[in-house]
Amino acid sequence: MRKLFGSLIVLLAVFAAAQATVPDQPYMEAALADLNKAKTELAAALRNKGGHRATAASLTQQAINQVKAGISFARTHHHATFSAPDQPHMQAALDALTSARNNLDKAQPDKGGHRAKAIDLVKQAIDQVNAGMTAGEGGR
Repeated sequence: MRKLFGSLIVLLAVFAAAQATVPDQPYMEAALADLNKAKTELAAALRNKGGHRATAASLTQQAINQVKAGISFARTHHHATFSAPDQPHMQAALDALTSARNNLDKAQPDKGGHRAKAIDLVKQAIDQVNAGMTAGEGGR
């Protein structure tokens, strides 16, 4: 009986640990990781970008703040209780925008100002996607 009780306790502990490690909002958590990676890469980039690298870093930090706020909002408004992943299309859009931004950051700056404008527009789009994810309720 004691062995059975001990096994039950261990099983419950393993189950609780497994539940604690599964993120309730996998796409938002993935976006947060991507944005943090982008922030690190921007910090490591050369500073000779006419102020655009710094602006990109600032906007990336704003996006990080919005994703964190979205995660918090969903948790307090019970959106995190859904078993399906949250907002997969919005997350896919955010991933694509983030990848585009990273590629634009790596491109040579001599594009007649168009590269810099594209970076700014991508950053604004990222902010809007994050705001939409915060406002949405598990939608697509």
